[in-house]
Amino acid sequence: MAESSPYLTATADAYDAVADLYADLARDSLDRLPLDRAILAVFAELVRAAGPRPVAEAGCGPGHMTAHLRNLGLDAFGVDLSPALIDIARKDHPDLRFEVGSMGAFDVDDGELGGLLSWYSVIHIPPPELPPYFAEFRRVLAPGGYLLLGFFESEGGPVLQFDHKVAPAYRWPIDDLADLARKEEFVEVARMLREPLEGERFRRGHLLMRCGRTTAANTSSTE
Repeated sequence: MAESSPYLTATADAYDAVADLYADLARDSLDRLPLDRAILAVFAELVRAAGPRPVAEAGCGPGHMTAHLRNLGLDAFGVDLSPALIDIARKDHPDLRFEVGSMGAFDVDDGELGGLLSWYSVIHIPPPELPPYFAEFRRVLAPGGYLLLGFFESEGGPVLQFDHKVAPAYRWPIDDLADLARKEEFVEVARMLREPLEGERFRRGHLLMRCGRTTAANTSSTE
């Protein structure tokens, strides 16, 4: 694992400070989100059809999404910067594997994963620092593996920083994120935009992509 960057340390510290509150809010968050559940189900179906490989959730928080992937039939594990959130995930889901670590430097072999979920975790990466993360996603995914991103969409504008309640965060135009992924040879499979529900501030974006490389030999690291 490479050395941590200051913004990663700050993000981990911020989530550690509110871990219990954040976990309480997140546990049942999918219950009222049928469109989000639908694209997660599509992701899971495609990963299962491609073959029996593990799936990582990057930025798993308290583990509720990793557990949802397991319930969709995937061999899922979670990685998060926050030790406090990982402790909660392990307590809430003792049958699943959770690790403290960065999604910019997974402790897995090249091409090991059949799928990777990044659900509102890339939002905390400063925009100039984000491209190497896509290189790391490509490295760990098997050829033909699937990447699903969830993020706050900037509604046609530029990348925008906003007042996230925990740590600095950014809203992205969906086309810009798709372009970053395309440069690492990801092929877009589907996209979904949904308008904010009651209590939500911003449009939600979702990108489902397939790793288009025939090899997964990239050793780029961000931290």
